[in-house]
Amino acid sequence: MGATGNIGTAVLRRLLNTGEVDEITGVARRLPLETGGPYQGVRWHTLDVGAPDAAGELTNLFAGAGAVIHLAWQIQPSHDRAQLRRTNITGTANTIAAAVAASVPTLAVASSAGAYARAPKDTRVDEVWPATGVPGSTYSEDKADVEALLDRVEMEHRQMRIIRVRNGLAFQRSAAAEIARLFIGPFAPLGLLRLGRLPLLPWDSSLRVQAVHSDDVAEAYVRAILAEARGPFNIAAEPVLDAQTVGARFHGWAVPTPPLLLRGAAALTWTARLQPTEPGWIKLAAACPLMSCRRAERELGWRPRTDALDALAELLDGMARGEGDGSVPLRERPAAPARLLAVARGGLPGHPGDD
Repeated sequence: MGATGNIGTAVLRRLLNTGEVDEITGVARRLPLETGGPYQGVRWHTLDVGAPDAAGELTNLFAGAGAVIHLAWQIQPSHDRAQLRRTNITGTANTIAAAVAASVPTLAVASSAGAYARAPKDTRVDEVWPATGVPGSTYSEDKADVEALLDRVEMEHRQMRIIRVRNGLAFQRSAAAEIARLFIGPFAPLGLLRLGRLPLLPWDSSLRVQAVHSDDVAEAYVRAILAEARGPFNIAAEPVLDAQTVGARFHGWAVPTPPLLLRGAAALTWTARLQPTEPGWIKLAAACPLMSCRRAERELGWRPRTDALDALAELLDGMARGEGDGSVPLRERPAAPARLLAVARGGLPGHPGDD
């Protein structure tokens, strides 16, 4: 599920290079726009995992599967909380129910660093840190609810091997247009990023986050499935991203900025439909702990091939060029006139139709 998104396309690329996989079935709400690249050689099915009859359809699709990777997740439309819960929580519950009914031996689920409870930024947490989320962040609350669902399944169906991948921010060039659409919106002049500069960067000691290249996340999924691993795995690359580190790479100046001020600005512009990022994301960035990835290194032999700054540089260059890939979620960013026309027709940031 979620086979045409950011992590989904990276997983497909990795699986297509693996001789140990006999057949790949991709499930998505909308079929890829292209048949080449990471989408080739995949049996495609269109399905809304949050639909009332999704569990039954998925059960049929999962029959005989050796593993299911569940990546379906919605971040937009951020002004439609019911729609997000329908996909993120109901959709995950439907997927789990189908995997159980079809006796799938292995279920890998996309969790997140955002599932963790608040922690100080001067330490690294491992996988036993509570995955109870950060109140006030809808994304974090939903990820924590998914973790609770998986806890119950592990207790009731011990025969199923469940893998949870808790990665940091996942970047790749082909997801640049999607990430810009999900978090920045149609009005920002992203072409200026061609200059390779981020002149002003908000700084606070709490605003430190981890990132990783999407291909390295995909590597973790495949290694965990093939290694017969189970349980949660933290996945992130070095260095930790903060205003000083990013500023040094992109010629920027770190400006002291309290997170409360950033949340207020996000709330104002989000409420005004000027950008799609709801203020809970700022709260999550300030509260989300930094993760230790020692378990993935030790048990999976996993190490990132791309560092976090190089992954960010790839993303920003892709944003400057409006780059995407051959699926609906990863479609290229339209030119400015087309974006403004879409807004004039009602496609406001954070509303249905802009995801």
